[in-house]
Amino acid sequence: MTHLDLPGTGRYRLRDPQPLDGVPSEPAVSRVAFAAAHVVADPFGGNAPGAPAAVDWEATLAFRHRLWSLGLGVADAMDTAQRGMGLDWAATRELIRRSGAAARSVGGRLACGAGTDQLTGTDVPLTAVLAAYEEQLAVVEEAGAQPILMASRALAASARGPEDYLEVYGRLVEQSQRPVVLHWLGEMFDPALAGYWGADDLDAAAATVLELIRSHPGRIDGIKVSLLDADREVALRRELPSGVRLYTGDDFHYPELVKGDELGHSHALLGVFDPIAQVAAAALHALDAGDPARYDALFAPTVPLARHLFAAPTFHYKTGIVFLAWLCGYQEHFTMVAGAQSGRSVSHLVELFRLADAAGVLGDPELAAGRMREFLALAGVRA
Repeated sequence: MTHLDLPGTGRYRLRDPQPLDGVPSEPAVSRVAFAAAHVVADPFGGNAPGAPAAVDWEATLAFRHRLWSLGLGVADAMDTAQRGMGLDWAATRELIRRSGAAARSVGGRLACGAGTDQLTGTDVPLTAVLAAYEEQLAVVEEAGAQPILMASRALAASARGPEDYLEVYGRLVEQSQRPVVLHWLGEMFDPALAGYWGADDLDAAAATVLELIRSHPGRIDGIKVSLLDADREVALRRELPSGVRLYTGDDFHYPELVKGDELGHSHALLGVFDPIAQVAAAALHALDAGDPARYDALFAPTVPLARHLFAAPTFHYKTGIVFLAWLCGYQEHFTMVAGAQSGRSVSHLVELFRLADAAGVLGDPELAAGRMREFLALAGVRA
């Protein structure tokens, strides 16, 4: 029985370890599921704000092997890996190369983000935006990964309307060597993406997305939607052509969206699957086995954790994900590229610890409690 003193809570007893039965090693068959994975910083690499990213490659790849060992796919070089928030293009290119080699070594499913973040500034012509996408797409394809065409700040700033999105994406979709995943990231994740697809009105934006998908049959595997609006996601899902997947990126409503209804379901490409990977894998296999009650019971306690993790300002969720990885022993420090470990308050992380314990994702309570004490002492909190 493990105890520690938490500010605002007092004496807190962690739940006893409860081994999770039925954790698989093979992918689920009824849903395609990717965990968007974080990167582990080199704690001695000078990862200050604005500095080039220094990555601990051994720890970063070890975490991806863990996800593959649970039967999950890895979505790499995405916003969970701090794209646009510290992971520069040089480090991203190396991440994609190394993850591609690691995936091939174990037969792991891998998709990687291709974007335009090597561009400096946002006042660039569309030809430069397209060229930047093409450069990154080539890197993803050379690594053997499935391309995810990430939402682009540069395109959002330069496009004059929906026609420019259709032109740029149409060119990329047609030249890709394999079907791509589109990426619709809401402004709560990145304020620079407001008005994406050429409209502030989300119904008009969805119409542009559907026009793009219908105009390129067989070239688009699916679309990842991160709008934190379950009703809107379901409405878009029902309009997709047959064979085109909706990958939910909704870290608030994922259990119900992935479970689906009589008219369909979403697949998963989620940042929250990084810290709850073991629970997620078991829940998806429960769904395969025709046991929706177990699916619901496994996911239910993770939802309060996820809602806190992705609370506004949502784009700082990466701080909580890395904090949980440290508490669980998947890395040896709480340091992030660009110094992003300062992105959440002490009180936020204390509550995150409590919710992670309630969700059953702290596999070693003694380790987690010891590291939490270290964190609180460093923050000046005296028990």
